[in-house]
Amino acid sequence: MADLTERILSRGLEAGLDRIGVCSSDPFPGVRADLASRKAAGLSSTLGFTYARPNVASVPRATFPWASTLVVAGVAYMPAAGDPGPSMPGTGRIARFAESDFYQPLRHGLEQVAAALESDGYRGEVMADDGRLVDRAVAHRAGIGWWGKNTMILAPDVGPWMLLGSVLTDAPLTLSVPMKRDCGSCEACLPACPTGALVAPGVLDARRCLAAIVQLPGDIPIEFRAAMGDRVYGCDECLDVCPPGKRRLTGERGGAGRVDLVDILTSSPDELAARFERFYIPGRDGRYLQRNAIVALGNSGDERHVTVLGGFLESDPMLARHAAWALGRIGGDAAREALRTATPSAHTEAEISLALAALDPSGK
Repeated sequence: MADLTERILSRGLEAGLDRIGVCSSDPFPGVRADLASRKAAGLSSTLGFTYARPNVASVPRATFPWASTLVVAGVAYMPAAGDPGPSMPGTGRIARFAESDFYQPLRHGLEQVAAALESDGYRGEVMADDGRLVDRAVAHRAGIGWWGKNTMILAPDVGPWMLLGSVLTDAPLTLSVPMKRDCGSCEACLPACPTGALVAPGVLDARRCLAAIVQLPGDIPIEFRAAMGDRVYGCDECLDVCPPGKRRLTGERGGAGRVDLVDILTSSPDELAARFERFYIPGRDGRYLQRNAIVALGNSGDERHVTVLGGFLESDPMLARHAAWALGRIGGDAAREALRTATPSAHTEAEISLALAALDPSGK
């Protein structure tokens, strides 16, 4: 059993996995209780994924009854993902994990592990980014890292900059020892969150998390639009400040993870859904990326973008509402004129009125 385990883990490392370990497929009753209680308290917002079926996500054998063990792995995406750096005119920022399809090398490594198991006569089923399994829980049990106060799995020399996945198997593998380490007194991530979404160590309120908000269908709540800054997809603030991951932030490619906001707004929604296939976009509807880009342009304060934003005031109602807000955010005579001359509909009148009120508090 020890020889088999060593061969399987070595195969994974040779295939490009950065961290690898083994855990049992026993249920995670504590995780199930946490998911249920946070969902009941509203902390999960409208997120599905593992919150959709806690009784499945916390019980690996609920999906694969034959599985006795899991080979769990992590692939580090830093420093390869680079650094978007400070705000740049006309550009928006995407989270580092989404700069490229870093799930591809993770899945490749896991598939190599599964192939090695199958060549020895065992079953192997790859699961990555799958709502049927709480990957952070199995990674913690498999000794990949410890559960950080930012809710991420943190690993030595990697910190939170990992994507996680597993191979469920019936092979009798030797179990790894969970890592006996934690964040200690460090709470750098809590105040770093722009919206206070980390309401307690290890507890995230998804209703306030920008990474979750930019993926929601419908309108972005007004109270979170300014906090979005130049973000178009994801948020790295609680990862950036995490001390165990600081080493991975050296030698980055500057300007990586930047997208042209005007290009997003002048592309069709279908083109955007295809171009950013690796993103989670509600309903695969590219309008939601345009919505986020409009907010980012508004936060830029750059009057050069008034014309392109004004062009959305009488278009799709959702985009028109965000464009009105963005123009009110930018301000100036050109923005005021665009708002005043727009023909509001029943779906956009309130946002246009709010934007004009922001520009003319006196009501003149």
